[in-house]
Amino acid sequence: MKNSAVGYMLGKHYKKLFCVYVLFCCGMLLVCAGCEKTTVDKGQTKEFEIDKEYQRGPLTVHVRVDKTKATIAETILLELEATVEPGFEAQMPKVDKVLENFGIVEWDNLGDKLDENNNVVSRYRYRLEPFLSGTFAIPAFTFQFTDVNSQEEKTHELTTEPINIEVTSLLGEQRAELKIADIEGVVNVPTKSSYWWIWLLILSGTIAAVIFWFHRRSQQGRDLVRIFKPAHEIAYERLRSLIEQDLVKTGKIKEFYERISDIFRHYIEHRFNLKAPERTTEEFLAELSSANVLAKQDREHLAEFLQHCDLVKFAKYDPTTEQIQKTFDLVKDFIETTKSDEKKIDVTEIESEKVMEVVSA
Repeated sequence: MKNSAVGYMLGKHYKKLFCVYVLFCCGMLLVCAGCEKTTVDKGQTKEFEIDKEYQRGPLTVHVRVDKTKATIAETILLELEATVEPGFEAQMPKVDKVLENFGIVEWDNLGDKLDENNNVVSRYRYRLEPFLSGTFAIPAFTFQFTDVNSQEEKTHELTTEPINIEVTSLLGEQRAELKIADIEGVVNVPTKSSYWWIWLLILSGTIAAVIFWFHRRSQQGRDLVRIFKPAHEIAYERLRSLIEQDLVKTGKIKEFYERISDIFRHYIEHRFNLKAPERTTEEFLAELSSANVLAKQDREHLAEFLQHCDLVKFAKYDPTTEQIQKTFDLVKDFIETTKSDEKKIDVTEIESEKVMEVVSA
């Protein structure tokens, strides 16, 4: 009987210990889950350098940016979050309609969720890339919200503030100090001389081909009269051709800016011996400032024109009719004030192609 009683007491004791152990494990799991959630929240907070909050009535908006300074090769993460109280509906802004100086590389709808107060939280993320170096603003965004229970169907708006982003060049402040290193000494590589006669045949054939080509060119040159024109005459002919096509009237604004930018860059190349067509706007303006072939006012007008064209061609900027006319007048006036008859361009092949087109037509 004593043994049975002792066994019964020990069984009850072990059951209590087991219950305490189970409760302890559950408590530790809850603590670990809370710690993990806190760590994630802190990580999300540290992800953004800028986090601005705006509130109007039942709507609270957060605009977050991961950095305010980036190079032209980096991207910028933009997050828009809208929290609206129950009984209201919020509408997110159309980011691509208001962006001017940035392009959207990718975007993601993170979905809607309910917070602890049953408010609907919507989040969108956009990966942006800058077009030019300088200080540009991520524009203000307008959020709309309505009362779903109201019969008036009145729409309210909440507008944020712009956020300035400094975009730096990849060359930075050391661009003026860049120097090209000298070529290292020539290193002789040992070669096998057993097949020298093959290389001799190849070299002889190459020389013969070059001599034959020059002979043919000289024979053609005797019968062909070379045609030379000043750079401004070539540019004016291309401008007249652009007007005849009437791209603006047919809505081909981007193609119009591509053509007029190409005309302007080729005129700069022909007139001042600057490789404008092969350079980016930033590279060309840097070379132009060091070449010292234009006055400061002309360089400023030139920079304004090229940056305006880049916005239309790459940033989907929609210019007004007045801006289009101003762009055309700027190119025409620049050519008129800088034209010269001293240097002429060989346009023999171009004129020959024109004659062939007329004959074939």
